[in-house]
Amino acid sequence: MTSDTRDDADTATCTEAPLADQHFSGDSLWERDPATGRPRPPRRPFKARGSFVERCEGCRLPTLNCLCPYRVSAHSQARFWLLTHPLEHNKPTNTGRLIGDILDTTEVFTWYRTAPDATLLAHLEDARFAPFIIFPDDQPDYADRVVGIEAVDEVSNAGRIPVFIILDGTWRQARRMFRKSPYLDCLPVLPLHSERLTRYHLRKPASAAHLCTAEVAAELLRQSGNTQASAILDDYFDAFNDSYAASRRHHKLDAPTPAMRRLREQGSE
Repeated sequence: MTSDTRDDADTATCTEAPLADQHFSGDSLWERDPATGRPRPPRRPFKARGSFVERCEGCRLPTLNCLCPYRVSAHSQARFWLLTHPLEHNKPTNTGRLIGDILDTTEVFTWYRTAPDATLLAHLEDARFAPFIIFPDDQPDYADRVVGIEAVDEVSNAGRIPVFIILDGTWRQARRMFRKSPYLDCLPVLPLHSERLTRYHLRKPASAAHLCTAEVAAELLRQSGNTQASAILDDYFDAFNDSYAASRRHHKLDAPTPAMRRLREQGSE
């Protein structure tokens, strides 16, 4: 969940250039409503800052500071399913995709209020998985569903695969996704309690306590005992953060950062 002071679902354009998702193009998201099949109103021409930046096809970052040399695979007993707001696919600053770069068991599903993803619904019915919806425990109407991090160990000891479902969007979008997705209503709610403050500086957070999607995932990995995967994702996030920030200033990093050096060392092992 990414902190943001505005809801991008209410705007006609994003603040960065739209990028093609690996499964579909950004434009196809808007041509027809997925539930009714009816054509959608035409969008205004995209003329946002960054729309002509040359980007790497692998990491989607500006080629000036490509992230590909620092991509390292990690293993985690827990898995991640990202339920992603459609507009997040168009944002190069989205950090949810960093999780999939590190953990190849990660799956991404696009959220539509009236057309839930069939594969996700099938996964939720699969007894092998024990999914948890990651969401704050700040409302009383679902207090009976709230569990602690120890529940992850319990399902793992019972032979099931723990899964963290992260609502990938702004906080406003995430709250709407949580409330408007009845197929999630039966899942245990796992709030992330952490004193960690965000290091994400590509978007302006409403609060320093609001972590971006990759930071949430790294902290969940750490708290559930997957410390090596957590450290790798943390370093990969820092490398992404620094590379993108430098590229915005049209500056090429002179030397790898400490996080980048650690990732290269991991990759050479």
